[in-house]
Amino acid sequence: MQPEDLIGHELRQAAQDGRDPEPVRRVWLAAGGHEAPARAGASPAAAAPELRDLAVRLLADLAALPSPSAAAEPQSWPAVTATWPRSIRGTRGIRGTRPHAARRAVPAGLRRRLERAWAGRAVGCVLGKPVEKLPLDGIRALARAAGNWPLDDWFTERRVPAELLAAYPWNRRSAATSLAENIDGAPEDDDLNYPLLNLLLLQRYGRRFTPADVGRLWLDELPAGRTFTAERVAYRNLLQGLEPPATATHHNPFREWIGALIRADVHGWTNPGDPAAAAAQAYRDATLTHTGNGVYAALFVAAATAEAAGGRAGADIHTALRAGLAVVPPRSRLAEAVGFGIRSARAARDADFDLVVDRLHARYGHYHWVHAIPNTALIAAALTHADGDFTHSVCRAVSGGWDTDSNGATAGALAALVAEDIPHRWTAPLKNRLATTVPGFDGIGFDTLAHLTAQEAARP
Repeated sequence: MQPEDLIGHELRQAAQDGRDPEPVRRVWLAAGGHEAPARAGASPAAAAPELRDLAVRLLADLAALPSPSAAAEPQSWPAVTATWPRSIRGTRGIRGTRPHAARRAVPAGLRRRLERAWAGRAVGCVLGKPVEKLPLDGIRALARAAGNWPLDDWFTERRVPAELLAAYPWNRRSAATSLAENIDGAPEDDDLNYPLLNLLLLQRYGRRFTPADVGRLWLDELPAGRTFTAERVAYRNLLQGLEPPATATHHNPFREWIGALIRADVHGWTNPGDPAAAAAQAYRDATLTHTGNGVYAALFVAAATAEAAGGRAGADIHTALRAGLAVVPPRSRLAEAVGFGIRSARAARDADFDLVVDRLHARYGHYHWVHAIPNTALIAAALTHADGDFTHSVCRAVSGGWDTDSNGATAGALAALVAEDIPHRWTAPLKNRLATTVPGFDGIGFDTLAHLTAQEAARP
């Protein structure tokens, strides 16, 4: 949150979207500033006041630089939807003119699919939690030492040598709740808090909510200490009196990271069979905190989820991924990365998924490990390679590294919608119980969440 750290991340963001950050970088480094922390968001010590003031001025200078990617990566909703295929451009989801009715018809079996989706999201999240922030080599080494590679089960430290655990320590917040030997219900996580908040959002404001409604809900119900990266910056901006979309852009170098993606599932769940409507909801949610590819990642997940939730005969995970990609501006970096991930997975369908992961890391490893572009590409590749199998989907997504718990959660939720069932060995340790600080939901079961979500899907 400190300007001296934000400037380093903004310099990286500027380079990635085609702006020239080098003049600003030279000024910053010459004054004694540092590059962005490689893994964490914050540096260990605060900067001197004069250096912090310089960082604030330079953040404004960077924000004023024109972006050459603007034409390929539109920001406004009309500009985004103008890139969509004609077959979905005129659907009711875009226009927001659903006929008023007492209830909407929902597809048969929706509640059963939603219960699997909530549970699948929790399974994937918990699977990825212990190795979040670890490098790819560390994830592979820990799993191999436990006899769990290719990844096929919960992480454990049983049989793992002490020196390996010292070299690659588990995520400190998650080791006590997310290893095979200590899972007791689904522990709290932002990847599970945000779907709960979006369920509460729909209950409170309905499906025609605005970005300002999202911000109001957060200030009412979301503890600031449970926010990270773009969400924490937007939270600060709300407290400073800024309104959307400025909340997403003011001193927010994390605006293309993964936060909006992890909030998108509920928008798909409550618009089953209508990817365009799901994307429209996800856009209004995402623009509180994100821009560009950060928003597109949310649209992709929401639309893919809506397609999968519809339960159409013959639909599979590949149909869902195509529906997701259809709402992403086709010349954007996210569309390129997702397409690359899917093609790589198809080409290696008879090979180990490690080959696909190595190709993704070679191509997108220059992005921060929480950035939306590499993570969305990995999710799409994992789901494609797994071909609808739940266990393979969550394990491939987590074994690919980067934002492991977020990727596992999203892959798990999507795969669960098209799977016949989730193996009992995954759901049993979670005990149909979810911990959270979101008011009214602590200890709730996935069956109850499915019922509440189905109610919102039926609301006009």
